[in-house]
Amino acid sequence: MTGFDFPPPAMPPGTDALRAEVRAFLADSQEALGWRPDSDFGSDWSAAFSCALGARGWIGMCWPRRYGGHERSALERYVVIEELLAAGAPVYAHWVADRQSGPLLLRFGTEEQRQTILPRIAAGECYFAIGMSEPDSGSDLASVRTRAERTADGWRINGTKVWTSNAHRSQYMIALCRTGPAGESRHEGLSQFLIDLEADGVKVSPIVNLAGKHDFNECVFEDVVIPADRLIGQEGDGWRQVTGELALERSGPERILSTFHLFAALVEAAGPEPEPRLAEAIGRLTAEFYALRAMSLAVAGQLEKGELPEVEAAIVKDMGTRFEAEVVETLRRAVPAEPVAGGSANAPSLEAALGATVLGLPSFTLRGGTNEVLRSIIARGLGVR
Repeated sequence: MTGFDFPPPAMPPGTDALRAEVRAFLADSQEALGWRPDSDFGSDWSAAFSCALGARGWIGMCWPRRYGGHERSALERYVVIEELLAAGAPVYAHWVADRQSGPLLLRFGTEEQRQTILPRIAAGECYFAIGMSEPDSGSDLASVRTRAERTADGWRINGTKVWTSNAHRSQYMIALCRTGPAGESRHEGLSQFLIDLEADGVKVSPIVNLAGKHDFNECVFEDVVIPADRLIGQEGDGWRQVTGELALERSGPERILSTFHLFAALVEAAGPEPEPRLAEAIGRLTAEFYALRAMSLAVAGQLEKGELPEVEAAIVKDMGTRFEAEVVETLRRAVPAEPVAGGSANAPSLEAALGATVLGLPSFTLRGGTNEVLRSIIARGLGVR
């Protein structure tokens, strides 16, 4: 590859009606379930909301009906996700399963896995954790040391995964393990496995973050024995599979909307006639937002065609997380509101919401890959590394 492309997709008919339908549902569910808005997709866990969303057919939207899906397009799914995040809905419970674990099983899983797990995900009842990161590895996935060794009738897994969001509340993890020698590129000998987090030998321990919240975990696997059919795809094909999974993780609207609630607060605080510097800042942020949204939509269109836009997804994620941080800094300079520690990002007080978001900002550039890793992917894609 010597370049990248963001071709604008043609939106399917009926997307305006779909938006209106989602907005009506969100208004009703907010009143019924009492959730508070927060546009960071990793903020609030609500099993009840996930089940209500699944009942409307808005989880597993693109999957075949025989697996609980609804055979809608990736662009229709994009519309639903965009509305959910803009409204600040509590999507965390089903998020990983819907975004990447389900599609991975749909593509590489066994028929039994598809028939038993995918309908539960689509119903909003089955949750997944991501087993990629490891201690002392940072974002270097190729340095995976968790090993899966063949047994007479399956696999034995030993190792440790960290930063496994919601592993303490999820039923399954898809873990990247070493099954063979690394080779010159270090990408060989890696495989993915479906692990039941209730299995013997799995220990899930909390990692409490700076804000005092427990989302992250350390997962230790000690002689965890799994059946042979828990290998996902082909042995040794894990690197290709996981890079495809990361394209799904890096390019969605969540990469530009995590601070949208603060962006809206900034515009509201500025009023109809903001002073020139603030008007310029809001105009610049708005232009960046629309450009990034167009790029993110383009990647969704490429995924719809079965393409693997790894570089384009990395660009969206890198630029998107920088934009999200810029929103926060602009708000802090423009509005006389000091961040207050100990609040939550969906608190009614702007000061408390700002304080929670400031604490969470560093994680925005880590989840889905650090900016340094993303820029390495981009450089390789452009042929300059």
